[in-house]
Amino acid sequence: MARPQGARGDPFDLPRHPPYQRSMKGDIRTATRAARPLLWVPLALIAFYVAVNWTGWQRRADLAAGLGARMACSCRYVDGRDLASCRGDLAGVPWMALVRYADDGAHKRVIASIPMMAERSARLRDGFGCLPERR
Repeated sequence: MARPQGARGDPFDLPRHPPYQRSMKGDIRTATRAARPLLWVPLALIAFYVAVNWTGWQRRADLAAGLGARMACSCRYVDGRDLASCRGDLAGVPWMALVRYADDGAHKRVIASIPMMAERSARLRDGFGCLPERR
């Protein structure tokens, strides 16, 4: 069986890049180029999921902010407790961990918000207790 020989007839003088290696490099580049659009698939799926569920999340955030405002207002102005101690009253309710509270002592009002989603407020009315304010 004959051994492959280089251009000068020496069996150890083989070409540096056999033809099969050059074609593999092209195949790898082609495969990488073809796989690039697949990198966007997870991002597109996440964007689609957020777009579909955004209105439901906003509705829940609005309800949580309204409930938080009313309960915190009653706790603060009817019970006379500190706003920091009122946060623990709603700790187990879904979405309440996201609610941020602000106290407006001059108007006897508590503002509850979930950043970038919802904001509601409740005010103490004499004889009625804490009522949600209209937007």
